[in-house]
Amino acid sequence: RGRAPCSSPASTMGIDIKAGGRKATKKHGRSAPVSENLYLRLIVKLYRFLARRTDSKFNKVVLKRLFTSKTNRPPLSIKNISKFMAREGNENKIAVCVGSVTDETRLFEVPKLTICALRFTATARARIVKAGGECLTFDQLALKAPTGEGTVLLRGCKSRRESARYFGAPGVRHSHVKPFVRSKGRKFEKARGRRASRGYRN
Repeated sequence: RGRAPCSSPASTMGIDIKAGGRKATKKHGRSAPVSENLYLRLIVKLYRFLARRTDSKFNKVVLKRLFTSKTNRPPLSIKNISKFMAREGNENKIAVCVGSVTDETRLFEVPKLTICALRFTATARARIVKAGGECLTFDQLALKAPTGEGTVLLRGCKSRRESARYFGAPGVRHSHVKPFVRSKGRKFEKARGRRASRGYRN
């Protein structure tokens, strides 16, 4: 009685590669927005076409930013926009922000600005228009500057959120992280680790 011929290890072992390659090589990140907003979906459709049919990197970046979540589309105030647009070479250009444009009460005089954004707060829009500026939507921008020529692409700061202040380890030396404390006073978290007379001071 002879044994059944065993197949060679080389033929049985290995990675089962399906058509299209391994999962490790797949691209990550969003390829479409999660939001069901109809207007956003239409803008995505428009910029998908522009990104495909033009060699402009601007359209590819705008499309990628349209997919992002709200926390990755931080708002930008008219004060910050006016600061960026006042730089040399940015005069008479269109400021583009894939996100919201908010008002800034500490800015007394709003210069004449042409801004394109996903959304404007009511007071920001009113002040921009009153100063002789313009508030554009992305479909209007696509007609004015289909390749992004004469535009300045801006975005807000992600770490300005209140929740970002709590990220990290509070109470550690040289750390400026905000602790989750009921109140900041004499009775709250002022003993061990906060005073040299109580063990140690950080």
